[in-house]
Amino acid sequence: MTAKKGKAVKINYKLEVDGEDVDSGELDYLHGYDNIVAGLEDALEGKAIADKITVAVPPEKGYGIVNEEGIQIVPRSSFPDDGPLNIGDQFMAENPDGEQMPFTITKITDEEVTVDFNHALAGKTLNFEVEILAIRDADETELEHGHIHSEHGHHH
Repeated sequence: MTAKKGKAVKINYKLEVDGEDVDSGELDYLHGYDNIVAGLEDALEGKAIADKITVAVPPEKGYGIVNEEGIQIVPRSSFPDDGPLNIGDQFMAENPDGEQMPFTITKITDEEVTVDFNHALAGKTLNFEVEILAIRDADETELEHGHIHSEHGHHH
């Protein structure tokens, strides 16, 4: 059995960005349903259990290129006064459609705060080492929902 659309795939992965280990662990995902970055999913297509790959995923196939429109300067008064602000702090904003949008503080002055709505890994090449641990047919509910359900139940 190989990784292809509609298969539940379990991988062990290590992610390195700019020479630093960023993340690692095991992950179950539904192949072909955009549950992982496109470049990694493309590299895993057709691979079998026990296959190991190393892949460099460019920004365009990872978390995207940096969108300059996603970097904004807002008044310091837009933030609560009850605590200090620090570069790297992350907050949530709500767009006009009511969707939650995470952002990171990148610069602070007495009057203004620069915020970045880009993903933290936007513009970065993602270096993955991956081993495929298991592949199975996804069940009907997983295919309908577009993601894997764990053995501990399912919650939306």
